[in-house]
Amino acid sequence: MTDELELIRLEAEEKMDKAIKHLEYELSHLRAGRANPLLLDGITVDYYGTMTPLSQVSNINTPDAKSILVQPWEKNMLNVIEKAILAANIGMTPINNGEVVRINVPPLTEERRHQLVKQVRQEGETAKISIRTSRKWFHDELKNLEKDGLPEDEEKNGQKIIQEMTDKHIMRIDKITEAKEKEILTV
Repeated sequence: MTDELELIRLEAEEKMDKAIKHLEYELSHLRAGRANPLLLDGITVDYYGTMTPLSQVSNINTPDAKSILVQPWEKNMLNVIEKAILAANIGMTPINNGEVVRINVPPLTEERRHQLVKQVRQEGETAKISIRTSRKWFHDELKNLEKDGLPEDEEKNGQKIIQEMTDKHIMRIDKITEAKEKEILTV
């Protein structure tokens, strides 16, 4: 395999790996009936005039499977944090007890579970599209190299390698989405 072909292969694999990392990140934000600090990821609070991520002004943990505890580093931030969580509209109500903000995670209904499974499948399909786009990009680069004098057998070898890489990444996506679906449907 030529150096140029190897560089293109590495770049295509990097793009495919990024698609899988993005899928894992998106799926980590889906509520599967258990408390997860990532449910509060993306919530920002007004911290002395600057919008700051909640995780940078408090300690967020899960003391049990059904609640999230937000312990601000400054007591005066309790009301601000509570309002920010309410404004984020995450479907859960925060409870401020003067020391910490507790969020009870309600159990999922059967209908909501099926909606989440559909969302997981949609995220998986989006990741697969990204993988296929990377494969198409590789094929286009391969055609450009062929115009520049890449031997035909190298081009065929490159196509075989990219197809194997695509199949491997799509199988990983299937395994990830299957595991998340199982997690969501488990009562």
